[in-house]
Amino acid sequence: MREALAELDVEDIEHPDVALIHESGWCLSAYPSGLLIWEHLGGNEPRHMRGVSRERVLEMWQRLATGELAAIDAEPWTAGYE
Repeated sequence: MREALAELDVEDIEHPDVALIHESGWCLSAYPSGLLIWEHLGGNEPRHMRGVSRERVLEMWQRLATGELAAIDAEPWTAGYE
């Protein structure tokens, strides 16, 4: 996960984010700016947080990897992509 997150250090206009996707379709996408997006790829209202540290992204990704979807969903998200 740290290697994936380190990809944010390389500027890539076509692929500005890195994401972890759970088998259920839930996804956490992280951006270099600290933007974190929580959404279901099957279609739902995306939510976001700003100013998320990389360590916090790792914590959230670990929760996603272990299926702690309710815990992630309970975070203080704001509606929309930004």
